[in-house]
Amino acid sequence: MSALRKETVLSVRHWTDSLFSFTATRDPGFRFQNGQFAMIGLEVDGRPLLRAYSMASANHEDVLEFFSIKVPEGPLTSKLQKIESGDTILVGQKATGTLITGNLLPGKRLLLLSTGTGLAPFASLIKDPEIYENFETVILAHGCRQVSELAYGEQLVASLENDELFGPMIEGKLIYYPTVTREPFRNRGRITDLIASQSLFRDICQPPLNIETDRIMLCGSPAMLEDLHNIFLSDGFKEGNHSEPGHFVIEKAFVER
Repeated sequence: MSALRKETVLSVRHWTDSLFSFTATRDPGFRFQNGQFAMIGLEVDGRPLLRAYSMASANHEDVLEFFSIKVPEGPLTSKLQKIESGDTILVGQKATGTLITGNLLPGKRLLLLSTGTGLAPFASLIKDPEIYENFETVILAHGCRQVSELAYGEQLVASLENDELFGPMIEGKLIYYPTVTREPFRNRGRITDLIASQSLFRDICQPPLNIETDRIMLCGSPAMLEDLHNIFLSDGFKEGNHSEPGHFVIEKAFVER
Protein backbone atom coordinates (compact mmCIF):
# COMPACT_ATOMS: atom_id res chain seq x y z
CA MET A 1 0.00 0.00 0.00
CA SER A 2 3.01 2.31 -0.55
CA ALA A 3 1.09 4.21 -3.25
CA LEU A 4 -1.79 4.79 -0.79
CA ARG A 5 -2.06 7.27 2.02
CA LYS A 6 -4.32 7.04 5.03
CA GLU A 7 -6.61 10.02 5.49
CA THR A 8 -9.03 10.80 8.31
CA VAL A 9 -12.72 11.31 7.66
CA LEU A 10 -13.77 14.77 8.81
CA SER A 11 -17.48 14.82 8.01
CA VAL A 12 -20.20 12.71 6.39
CA ARG A 13 -23.55 13.87 5.05
CA HIS A 14 -26.31 11.58 3.78
CA TRP A 15 -28.35 13.48 1.21
CA THR A 16 -30.82 10.70 0.36
CA ASP A 17 -31.15 6.97 0.91
CA SER A 18 -28.88 6.49 -2.10
CA LEU A 19 -26.46 9.45 -2.03
CA PHE A 20 -23.88 10.71 0.44
CA SER A 21 -20.81 12.92 0.53
CA PHE A 22 -17.84 13.07 2.86
CA THR A 23 -14.73 15.10 3.51
CA ALA A 24 -11.32 13.89 4.62
CA THR A 25 -7.92 15.25 5.40
CA ARG A 26 -5.61 15.90 2.45
CA ASP A 27 -1.93 15.05 2.43
CA PRO A 28 0.00 18.20 1.42
CA GLY A 29 1.84 16.15 -1.19
CA PHE A 30 -1.31 15.06 -3.00
CA ARG A 31 -1.63 17.05 -6.21
CA PHE A 32 -4.41 16.95 -8.79
CA GLN A 33 -6.04 18.99 -11.53
CA ASN A 34 -9.66 19.99 -11.07
CA GLY A 35 -11.85 17.38 -12.75
CA GLN A 36 -9.53 14.44 -12.08
CA PHE A 37 -10.12 11.31 -10.00
CA ALA A 38 -8.10 9.04 -7.73
CA MET A 39 -8.48 5.55 -6.36
CA ILE A 40 -9.94 5.67 -2.86
CA GLY A 41 -11.35 3.10 -0.49
CA LEU A 42 -11.00 1.15 2.71
CA GLU A 43 -8.78 -1.52 4.15
CA VAL A 44 -10.85 -4.71 4.28
CA ASP A 45 -9.44 -7.91 5.78
CA GLY A 46 -5.96 -6.45 5.62
CA ARG A 47 -6.20 -5.51 1.93
CA PRO A 48 -7.12 -2.28 0.15
CA LEU A 49 -10.53 -2.24 -1.53
CA LEU A 50 -10.48 0.65 -3.99
CA ARG A 51 -12.63 2.33 -6.63
CA ALA A 52 -12.20 5.43 -8.80
CA TYR A 53 -13.70 8.59 -7.30
CA SER A 54 -13.57 12.12 -8.64
CA MET A 55 -12.48 14.81 -6.26
CA ALA A 56 -15.47 17.07 -5.63
CA SER A 57 -13.18 19.47 -3.82
CA ALA A 58 -11.00 21.90 -5.76
CA ASN A 59 -7.23 21.57 -5.88
CA HIS A 60 -6.82 24.78 -3.88
CA GLU A 61 -8.79 23.42 -0.90
CA ASP A 62 -7.10 21.94 2.16
CA VAL A 63 -9.50 18.99 2.49
CA LEU A 64 -10.74 16.32 0.09
CA GLU A 65 -14.41 15.88 -0.69
CA PHE A 66 -16.18 13.01 -2.47
CA PHE A 67 -19.78 12.49 -3.63
CA SER A 68 -20.93 8.88 -3.75
CA ILE A 69 -23.81 6.62 -4.59
CA LYS A 70 -24.81 3.87 -2.18
CA VAL A 71 -24.90 0.46 -3.87
CA PRO A 72 -26.46 -1.94 -1.31
CA GLU A 73 -24.44 -4.93 -2.52
CA GLY A 74 -21.49 -2.90 -3.79
CA PRO A 75 -18.18 -4.32 -2.54
CA LEU A 76 -16.97 -0.86 -1.51
CA THR A 77 -19.96 1.44 -1.12
CA SER A 78 -21.85 -1.01 1.07
CA LYS A 79 -19.06 -0.35 3.58
CA LEU A 80 -18.06 3.18 2.66
CA GLN A 81 -21.57 4.53 3.29
CA LYS A 82 -21.15 3.58 6.97
CA ILE A 83 -18.04 5.68 7.63
CA GLU A 84 -18.10 8.29 10.36
CA SER A 85 -15.93 11.19 11.42
CA GLY A 86 -12.58 9.91 12.69
CA ASP A 87 -12.55 6.80 10.50
CA THR A 88 -9.70 6.11 8.09
CA ILE A 89 -9.93 5.93 4.30
CA LEU A 90 -7.26 5.12 1.74
CA VAL A 91 -6.40 7.58 -1.03
CA GLY A 92 -4.22 6.74 -3.99
CA GLN A 93 -1.54 9.31 -4.64
CA LYS A 94 -1.88 9.38 -8.43
CA ALA A 95 -4.68 11.49 -9.88
CA THR A 96 -5.77 11.14 -13.48
CA GLY A 97 -8.79 11.58 -15.77
CA THR A 98 -9.90 13.18 -19.01
CA LEU A 99 -12.12 15.94 -17.59
CA ILE A 100 -9.48 18.66 -17.65
CA THR A 101 -9.57 21.82 -19.73
CA GLY A 102 -6.24 20.96 -21.38
CA ASN A 103 -8.06 18.22 -23.31
CA LEU A 104 -10.41 20.78 -24.90
CA LEU A 105 -9.84 23.19 -27.75
CA PRO A 106 -10.21 26.87 -26.81
CA GLY A 107 -13.83 28.01 -26.75
CA LYS A 108 -16.25 30.55 -25.35
CA ARG A 109 -18.94 28.41 -23.67
CA LEU A 110 -18.31 25.34 -21.50
CA LEU A 111 -21.05 22.75 -20.98
CA LEU A 112 -20.67 20.43 -17.98
CA LEU A 113 -23.24 17.67 -18.49
CA SER A 114 -23.76 15.20 -15.65
CA THR A 115 -26.15 12.67 -14.19
CA GLY A 116 -26.19 11.37 -10.61
CA THR A 117 -22.80 11.37 -8.90
CA GLY A 118 -21.25 12.31 -12.24
CA LEU A 119 -21.64 15.82 -10.84
CA ALA A 120 -18.56 15.29 -8.63
CA PRO A 121 -15.76 16.32 -11.04
CA PHE A 122 -17.77 19.38 -12.04
CA ALA A 123 -18.16 20.34 -8.37
CA SER A 124 -14.38 20.64 -8.46
CA LEU A 125 -14.23 22.45 -11.80
CA ILE A 126 -16.79 25.16 -11.01
CA LYS A 127 -14.62 26.13 -8.03
CA ASP A 128 -11.66 26.74 -10.36
CA PRO A 129 -11.13 30.47 -11.06
CA GLU A 130 -9.35 29.64 -14.34
CA ILE A 131 -12.59 28.21 -15.75
CA TYR A 132 -14.16 31.66 -15.62
CA GLU A 133 -11.07 33.24 -17.16
CA ASN A 134 -11.04 30.79 -20.08
CA PHE A 135 -14.79 30.70 -20.81
CA GLU A 136 -17.39 33.44 -21.08
CA THR A 137 -20.20 31.13 -19.94
CA VAL A 138 -20.22 27.89 -17.94
CA ILE A 139 -23.38 25.76 -18.01
CA LEU A 140 -23.68 23.09 -15.32
CA ALA A 141 -26.46 20.61 -16.13
CA HIS A 142 -27.30 17.89 -13.62
CA GLY A 143 -29.88 15.22 -14.31
CA CYS A 144 -31.43 12.99 -11.64
CA ARG A 145 -34.50 10.82 -11.25
CA GLN A 146 -35.95 12.64 -8.23
CA VAL A 147 -35.87 16.20 -6.94
CA SER A 148 -34.27 15.15 -3.64
CA GLU A 149 -31.22 13.89 -5.56
CA LEU A 150 -30.44 17.43 -6.70
CA ALA A 151 -29.76 18.68 -3.15
CA TYR A 152 -25.97 18.32 -3.22
CA GLY A 153 -25.65 20.31 -6.43
CA GLU A 154 -28.18 22.93 -5.38
CA GLN A 155 -26.33 23.60 -2.13
CA LEU A 156 -22.99 23.66 -3.93
CA VAL A 157 -24.09 26.31 -6.40
CA ALA A 158 -25.84 28.35 -3.71
CA SER A 159 -22.68 28.35 -1.56
CA LEU A 160 -20.62 29.66 -4.49
CA GLU A 161 -23.16 32.35 -5.30
CA ASN A 162 -23.02 33.54 -1.67
CA ASP A 163 -19.24 33.28 -1.40
CA GLU A 164 -17.35 36.54 -1.01
CA LEU A 165 -14.74 35.52 -3.60
CA PHE A 166 -16.70 33.36 -6.03
CA GLY A 167 -19.99 35.25 -5.96
CA PRO A 168 -18.78 38.18 -8.07
CA MET A 169 -16.63 35.87 -10.21
CA ILE A 170 -19.46 33.58 -11.32
CA GLU A 171 -22.24 36.16 -11.53
CA GLY A 172 -23.59 36.15 -15.06
CA LYS A 173 -21.16 33.38 -16.05
CA LEU A 174 -22.27 30.20 -14.25
CA ILE A 175 -25.68 28.84 -15.28
CA TYR A 176 -27.02 25.93 -13.24
CA TYR A 177 -29.59 23.68 -14.90
CA PRO A 178 -31.03 20.86 -12.76
CA THR A 179 -33.49 18.46 -14.33
CA VAL A 180 -35.40 15.37 -13.17
CA THR A 181 -37.13 12.53 -14.98
CA ARG A 182 -39.57 10.98 -12.51
CA GLU A 183 -41.19 13.86 -10.61
CA PRO A 184 -42.75 17.23 -11.36
CA PHE A 185 -40.09 19.94 -11.51
CA ARG A 186 -39.41 23.17 -13.37
CA ASN A 187 -37.06 21.27 -15.71
CA ARG A 188 -38.12 17.83 -16.83
CA GLY A 189 -36.45 15.20 -18.98
CA ARG A 190 -33.22 13.40 -19.75
CA ILE A 191 -30.22 15.60 -20.49
CA THR A 192 -29.74 13.66 -23.72
CA ASP A 193 -33.22 14.63 -24.95
CA LEU A 194 -32.90 18.20 -23.73
CA ILE A 195 -29.65 18.62 -25.68
CA ALA A 196 -30.95 16.87 -28.81
CA SER A 197 -34.11 18.99 -28.88
CA GLN A 198 -32.24 22.20 -27.92
CA SER A 199 -34.79 22.60 -25.08
CA LEU A 200 -32.04 23.10 -22.54
CA PHE A 201 -30.73 26.15 -24.39
CA ARG A 202 -34.20 27.62 -24.83
CA ASP A 203 -34.92 27.16 -21.13
CA ILE A 204 -31.86 29.19 -20.13
CA CYS A 205 -32.19 31.73 -22.96
CA GLN A 206 -28.91 30.71 -24.54
CA PRO A 207 -28.08 30.20 -28.23
CA PRO A 208 -28.12 26.62 -29.57
CA LEU A 209 -25.11 24.33 -29.69
CA ASN A 210 -22.28 25.75 -31.80
CA ILE A 211 -19.19 23.75 -32.71
CA GLU A 212 -17.15 26.93 -33.13
CA THR A 213 -17.67 28.18 -29.59
CA ASP A 214 -18.94 25.30 -27.43
CA ARG A 215 -16.77 22.87 -25.48
CA ILE A 216 -18.31 20.00 -23.53
CA MET A 217 -17.47 17.67 -20.65
CA LEU A 218 -19.54 14.57 -19.88
CA CYS A 219 -19.76 12.43 -16.75
CA GLY A 220 -22.67 10.19 -15.82
CA SER A 221 -24.52 7.03 -16.65
CA PRO A 222 -23.24 4.78 -19.46
CA ALA A 223 -26.46 5.32 -21.43
CA MET A 224 -26.16 9.10 -21.21
CA LEU A 225 -22.50 9.01 -22.23
CA GLU A 226 -23.16 6.79 -25.22
CA ASP A 227 -26.17 8.76 -26.44
CA LEU A 228 -24.49 12.16 -26.19
CA HIS A 229 -21.25 10.80 -27.64
CA ASN A 230 -23.16 9.71 -30.73
CA ILE A 231 -25.06 13.00 -30.97
CA PHE A 232 -21.91 15.10 -30.80
CA LEU A 233 -20.01 12.96 -33.27
CA SER A 234 -22.90 13.14 -35.73
CA ASP A 235 -22.82 16.94 -35.42
CA GLY A 236 -19.13 17.01 -36.28
CA PHE A 237 -17.75 17.45 -32.78
CA LYS A 238 -14.40 15.75 -32.15
CA GLU A 239 -13.64 13.90 -28.93
CA GLY A 240 -10.53 15.10 -27.12
CA ASN A 241 -7.98 13.25 -25.02
CA HIS A 242 -4.54 13.68 -23.47
CA SER A 243 -2.88 13.34 -26.88
CA GLU A 244 -5.04 15.74 -28.84
CA PRO A 245 -7.62 18.26 -27.59
CA GLY A 246 -11.13 18.21 -29.01
CA HIS A 247 -14.57 19.74 -28.76
CA PHE A 248 -15.75 17.38 -26.01
CA VAL A 249 -14.35 14.93 -23.45
CA ILE A 250 -15.87 11.99 -21.59
CA GLU A 251 -14.91 10.37 -18.29
CA LYS A 252 -15.22 6.61 -18.75
CA ALA A 253 -13.55 5.39 -15.57
CA PHE A 254 -16.64 4.87 -13.42
CA VAL A 255 -18.81 1.81 -12.97
CA GLU A 256 -21.30 0.70 -10.31
CA ARG A 257 -19.30 0.34 -7.17
